[in-house]
Amino acid sequence: MFGSRFGLARAHARRTATARQLRAGFEELGPAWIKLGQMMSVRPDLFSAEWVFELGALQDNVAPLPAADIRRVIESEFGHSPETLFASFDDEPVASASIAQVHRAVLARDYRPVVGELLPAGTSLAIKVVRPGVEESILGDMAAARPVIEALAKFGAVQRFNLPALLEEFSASLSSECDLRNEARAADRFAFDFRDDALVMVPRVVWPLTSKRVMAMEFVEGWRLSDIDDAVRKGIDGRALAVHGADVFMRGVMVLGRYHADLHPANVFVTPDGRICYLDFGIVGRTAPSQRQAIAQVLGATVYGDADRALRYSAELGLCVPAEKAAEVRIQVAALMAKTLGASPRDVKGFATGFLGIMNDARVAIPVGYGLLIKALVTVEGVARAIYPDIDITEAARPFATGLIAQQMLRPERIAERMPAALRAALRELAS
Repeated sequence: MFGSRFGLARAHARRTATARQLRAGFEELGPAWIKLGQMMSVRPDLFSAEWVFELGALQDNVAPLPAADIRRVIESEFGHSPETLFASFDDEPVASASIAQVHRAVLARDYRPVVGELLPAGTSLAIKVVRPGVEESILGDMAAARPVIEALAKFGAVQRFNLPALLEEFSASLSSECDLRNEARAADRFAFDFRDDALVMVPRVVWPLTSKRVMAMEFVEGWRLSDIDDAVRKGIDGRALAVHGADVFMRGVMVLGRYHADLHPANVFVTPDGRICYLDFGIVGRTAPSQRQAIAQVLGATVYGDADRALRYSAELGLCVPAEKAAEVRIQVAALMAKTLGASPRDVKGFATGFLGIMNDARVAIPVGYGLLIKALVTVEGVARAIYPDIDITEAARPFATGLIAQQMLRPERIAERMPAALRAALRELAS
């Protein structure tokens, strides 16, 4: 009824079909396009929700390089062979993607990490190595595509995507991803933030064996989310971990101001001792203190199905609906809330996809940070439901949002601001 009433069902089906074709095309075109598609998947401020969530499923698996090529990278970074740096080094890779390849090794001597307990000699390591020439190769592909993109950018239908700027952003993102020290620093920061959380694990980084093109970290055994049933059979409490993972995300967003923004199932798994292990910190979202209050209000509005409040506080986050479209958008958002959030468990992905679709159809600009947060929230819901299908992600938001709203209401300036109205209301009540 909702889709029929507002004419969205047919448009949604078209966008979904186009997104699937686009994903298949990117996978066929190869590494450069896969990375571009992955970057597009975290930009719901630019692309439709259907594109964003479909491109997020791009498979970044490529044929492994010969071990000799990987060894040469390690030797060029440290001036020593893998046998000198490690107690042992396995030439057989455990993973191979478009940017980097991962091999197992064994730590030769004790190491005290930045965060966490001592790593003793003999500890298994994961050695992530940037594929030689990958940055130059992908940027070469992008340079070849630049004339086509610049030509497309002149058409009115795609001008709002600002394709040349997106290409430049892609180049900058690629340069950052090819410097593994950035990922290592983000991993240490996350580990420090959750150092007192017994259920959170981040592989410890071995900095003396880490450089721009090589990252050495603790190798962690565990179950991928696709194998969660095996973990449950081994006595792991899947529901508790799903709830806790949602709490970790909410704490990052609304308390710490930093959160893992790329938590797809390949970047999180369950350890044999019942912890959640987080990997791949290539995309980290940030929230300023002022934004956290507005985010709390938006999440609170989502929990209670309050379209007016959701739109009012979304405006404080930069999502501004023009006055002439406000009434129509409010009606559509309210109907969407009733459809997706009216029953338990709430369908956060359904709401997010529909909400972004409404904004897209109304030509409302979505701020980069706002879009990234929505994408991350939906991804967390997907990860949590892979562990425990009936989880309601909004319940994890409730205590954090309530606490932040209470803090805001109890600030002295806020109390002073509202006191006259409260006194007038009290006097009216006494006089009646």
